[in-house]
Amino acid sequence: MRSAWILSLSLVCGVAFAQGPRPKSGSQADAQAARHAFQQVLDKVDGTWFGTSYQDRNAVDVRGRMDLTLSAAAVNNKASQLTQGQVKGIAAKGGKAALQLQGTYFANGDFRTETAGDFGHLVYTRVGKRGFMYSKEQNAYTTAVDLPPAGAPLSFMGWFRSVVLDIKAAYIDASTFKPSMGREEHHNGRTLQTAVFYAPSGKYDASKREQNLKDTFGFWKRGRLEITYDKASYVPHRINFSNDGQGVHTQMTFQYTAAGKLQYVTINNRSKGMEGPGYLQVNYGGDGLMNHVAGELSSKNVKWNFNMDLSWAKGKRAASIHSAPPAGAYKKGGEEFQTAMLVGVASQVFDLQRNGLNLMAPKISGGK
Repeated sequence: MRSAWILSLSLVCGVAFAQGPRPKSGSQADAQAARHAFQQVLDKVDGTWFGTSYQDRNAVDVRGRMDLTLSAAAVNNKASQLTQGQVKGIAAKGGKAALQLQGTYFANGDFRTETAGDFGHLVYTRVGKRGFMYSKEQNAYTTAVDLPPAGAPLSFMGWFRSVVLDIKAAYIDASTFKPSMGREEHHNGRTLQTAVFYAPSGKYDASKREQNLKDTFGFWKRGRLEITYDKASYVPHRINFSNDGQGVHTQMTFQYTAAGKLQYVTINNRSKGMEGPGYLQVNYGGDGLMNHVAGELSSKNVKWNFNMDLSWAKGKRAASIHSAPPAGAYKKGGEEFQTAMLVGVASQVFDLQRNGLNLMAPKISGGK
């Protein structure tokens, strides 16, 4: 879950397409001003989007689904390409991959999550240092699970803050990105300022069909980020991000509730194979906590959407998620189990690739 939230928050706080020339390396004072500005923006996000509302919540129940849909036009176009135009119009329906998710996540790192759909049925849980991962398709499980993070927070106020700190570590504290101050503009009576962070990301390889999961989830750690914020309040207004090597090019504009919480993100996506509009919508309950998150990215031939319900808890005990692998399931070593699982996932992704989806499959070997 942590990787997913870092990825999501990096999208919300830093994933968009930056137009115009790359910034020249500015003075040390200019770079320091950019770092300071981004720090203020992250502090504002931490305090208003999350903050004390979550200080006594130690667990969250998540339930929802994700759907990926390929139009019949995409399938037919791919078939025509592969047969040099000899086969046309074979698909009356498009391809689709669905994923249902149900889980409980604790701020201290304990969790139990169950997913089911076209990529398989998987149960993954850990309490303390013990847990298991079970695949229904393999009728097998492994007890080789990742260890919990050291010094994990006890509440989600601390958990969200740690995610923000991870972004700060990558963009502000490390020397990977070269910061500079960008343009100033005026929008609806407000003065907006832009800070720029740039780290070369290589060239896009259209023939590349798979990559390590580390590269997939870490795409936000290189590229070009432009964050435009309200100069008076440091509230983020717009984000532009590009990672040429990953083919990511996206712009996001933020809207807020009267209380200053994130309500809606308008997305202008120009990423390879997913050029088109999108959105992210967040709803809140009477307690001021997020209770529903939904989003969509769509292009001419592909649509990806998700809907997730969230229910936050106080003082929930890890005993509530205790479980064991089904009787009769075979125990496997960690590498053996994960390789078999990745083979199944990769075959599904390759099938979607054959039908026209521009999505890299997880690499089975050659690094984690």
